[in-house]
Order: sequence, then C-alpha cells, then structure tokens
Amino acid sequence: MDKSLFISMSGASQNMLAQRAHANNLANVSTTGFRRDFEQARSMPVYGESLPTRAYAMTERPGTDMSSGSLQETGRDMDLAVEGDGWIAVQAPDGTEAYTRAGSLNIDAFGLLRTSSGLPVLGNAGPIALPPADKVEIGQDGTITIRALGEAPNVLADVDRIKLVNPDPATLRKGEDGLMRVEGALEQPADGAVRVATGFLEGSNVNAVEEMTAMLSLARQFELHIKMMRTAEENSSTTNRLLQMS
Repeated sequence: MDKSLFISMSGASQNMLAQRAHANNLANVSTTGFRRDFEQARSMPVYGESLPTRAYAMTERPGTDMSSGSLQETGRDMDLAVEGDGWIAVQAPDGTEAYTRAGSLNIDAFGLLRTSSGLPVLGNAGPIALPPADKVEIGQDGTITIRALGEAPNVLADVDRIKLVNPDPATLRKGEDGLMRVEGALEQPADGAVRVATGFLEGSNVNAVEEMTAMLSLARQFELHIKMMRTAEENSSTTNRLLQMS
C-alpha cells in the first residue's frame, strides 16, 4: 500500500506540472515568435539508507523547440521577421542582453526603438535611438535608414543597425519572461549573415492539435493515478478491518 500510494501520488503531481507546460504552449499559439517548450517524464529511483525499492515519476522541461514558425505578411514597415536562423538582440528589464524573434517594432515618444512588449532594441552601441523622421526603413541586414523631417525624398541617412545574432542553439535557454539567453549571460557578437524580411512577422511554432492531444493524454493519466490512490485507500481500510477481526 505504501509503495502504490506514494508512486501514484508522485505521478499525479508530475502530471499537473506537465499540464502546465502544455497549457502555456497552447496559451501562446498566437504569440509572435513564440517557441514551444518540451516536457518529458522519467522514473527517478529513491536512494537512501535502505535499498532503492521505489521509483517515482519526475517531469522535466528538457528544452525548447527551436524550429521556425510560419511567416505572416503584415505590410507594415516596422514589422520584421528573421529569415532562417538568428535572433534580434534586445535589452531585458534587468539590463542584460536577451534575444527574441518577435519583430513587431515601434518608436516611442523619446525616439527609442522598442518591441511590442516595450523592450529596447539593441544596435551597434546599445539601445537604438532615432531622430524625428518622415520615413523609417529597415534593410535585410538590419540597417535602419531614415528620411529626416523636412528633407527631400532622396536625402536618406543610415543611423544604426539592429543587432542580429546567431548563437549556438544548444547554449540558449528560455527565461521565465519568454526571452532567450545564452548560458552564462554572455553577450553574443553581431552576425552579418543573419537576414530579416520587413513587412512580415513570424508566428508561433506551437501546433494546437498536438498540444490538445497531449493535454487529453495527461488528463487520462491523472485520472488513473487518482484511481490508484483510491484503490490503495480501500486496501488499507480492508486490511484494518481484517486486523480488528483477528
């Protein structure tokens, strides 16, 4: 009874953690540039003073799916999507460098270039600040070209370049804020081979059908664990009655 009760209890609790991972993926099915999280379960033997007679379930998030999402055309000049491998460097709320694929950009009241979530976009020398302009264009290599207020249509100036990086995917880890960072918080150099497409946004790589199927499977497993705990309780009650009779 002791073994079956604790094994089923650990399985049920880990099923709930796995459900959280899939629920988070499903909630971000429409989030620009989102990368879905994997989850897996494995048996974990319990070691102690006695022999390892018990093995409990343990759910993990072994990594993030780095596959690209589909490109969605918006026609907006300030929208950009990374083509192939690569990331857009931004400044995280804690001041560190982080990376995202969400390329819906805006210019705030102070001229700072920011993502749709308000994070400053990094350039050659820190956050990008743009002077007042009639038109802003972003090239395939991230170069920002503007036509200043009052200038002739053919008078253009390059003001900065968006920092595009391409670190080793094996070194990237997703934070709780959804941003990617390199292990050790090391800043990555700009990669001139990374290209962006303006007028497009990259969609989430979450497959809603797969996530719903996984959640249904986990729900059935959870019900099985609960049934095992009830069986263990019934067996315990029966044992107690037999002991009282004897």
